[in-house]
Amino acid sequence: MQKVTNKQEIKSEIVVGLDIGTTKICAIVGTKNEYGKMEVLGMGKAESLGVSRGVVSNIEKTVDAIRKAIKEAEDESGIDIRVVNVGIAGQHIQSHQHRNMMTRQSTEDEIAQADIDKLVDMMHRIPQQPGYEVIHVLPQEFIVDNEVGIKDPIGMSGIRLEANFHIITGHVTAANNIYKCVRKAGLEVSGLILEPLASSESVLSEEEKEAGVVLVDIGGGTTDIAIFQEGIIRHTAVIPFGGNIITEDIKEGCTVLRQQAELLKIRFGSALASETQDNEIVSIPGLRGREPKEISVRNLASIIQARIEEIIELVHYEIKASGFEKKLIAGIVLTGGGSQLRNLRPLVEYLTGMDVRIGTPNEHLAKGDEDVKSPMYATSVGLVLMGLNELTKRAVSTEKNSKTGKDGRPAEPAKMGGGFLERILKKGKEWMEDGDLKDFN
Repeated sequence: MQKVTNKQEIKSEIVVGLDIGTTKICAIVGTKNEYGKMEVLGMGKAESLGVSRGVVSNIEKTVDAIRKAIKEAEDESGIDIRVVNVGIAGQHIQSHQHRNMMTRQSTEDEIAQADIDKLVDMMHRIPQQPGYEVIHVLPQEFIVDNEVGIKDPIGMSGIRLEANFHIITGHVTAANNIYKCVRKAGLEVSGLILEPLASSESVLSEEEKEAGVVLVDIGGGTTDIAIFQEGIIRHTAVIPFGGNIITEDIKEGCTVLRQQAELLKIRFGSALASETQDNEIVSIPGLRGREPKEISVRNLASIIQARIEEIIELVHYEIKASGFEKKLIAGIVLTGGGSQLRNLRPLVEYLTGMDVRIGTPNEHLAKGDEDVKSPMYATSVGLVLMGLNELTKRAVSTEKNSKTGKDGRPAEPAKMGGGFLERILKKGKEWMEDGDLKDFN
């Protein structure tokens, strides 16, 4: 995130989100307008050839794709991009719960942001299994002097401060490869953000998070899951299947080229075989000198449905494993490129018994940004939104710090001739010494 020099007269802060996905690499340049909505200044896309199931598998191909996407975004926005917010996903992502506590020195001082930052910093230093590092430390709820269920303890008094944390870890090598690709492309990483968190920022409302909701982001290589309840993130998971494996199934089941399989999925694919016509046939060109190939749309849908059912069963397992299955009033929100498959919503509703809707980033975008209002850009938009929100928090924090001490607590007011009580006592002493109490009455 950055305030960059640009060819346009833009004075507000600008954030660039870079989604390094299995199918595409997408860069979006955004800023906040006067109404608090995100305005897209430019976007660039490139085919992702060096990423497999959310993890970089070929450095050079990934670097080339990043450069192409960034160049496109620079040309469209007129902005010189130097710093980006990058998403991370992949099967290596793990999450677990942890509790930590600290003993404060005084009950007189209020709990400040500095105390929470100290607890979070302690969580970043807890030992992890070999080869893993902490990506996010997300406070869930706080306990102050054994009083539980506190969402925001700032301003309270207490000696013992405890917190439950949702800790997300990832493989060091996977994270390092992302950093290496971004730096080789001539950029710096401002933040490494878990992709389902970014997607949830762009497609979920605060009401849904409070009521309890499951975000299911079906990407090209992975399906990412994030569960919220009472406004708190409760569970995250990454399933190593996405839209690409459906394409591979079609390629093998219909014996066609991969490119043809992808087009069949997009144009004629359906998640419900029962919703297709028995006699509907698609004819695709044969290889050189061969007859065109006829594909049954019903057969195509059957192949797609089988794999979608497998993915949704894994999603349902994660929902049950979270322990919040009965507390998710808002049901499931589907997003990502894979969510655009026809008849997906009724199939998911049937398999899970939960309400389902398709999530798009419309709510947070300014009018006119129609190109990025598709579910396939949910992660990219979310990366920008999280960067803009971080800038807002920093601005508020800086303003508060100007009125507070270095530790985040209110600074003592300047003493003008001593404290109020000190001045009263001094005046009383003068009256007693003078023996004149007329003015006291």
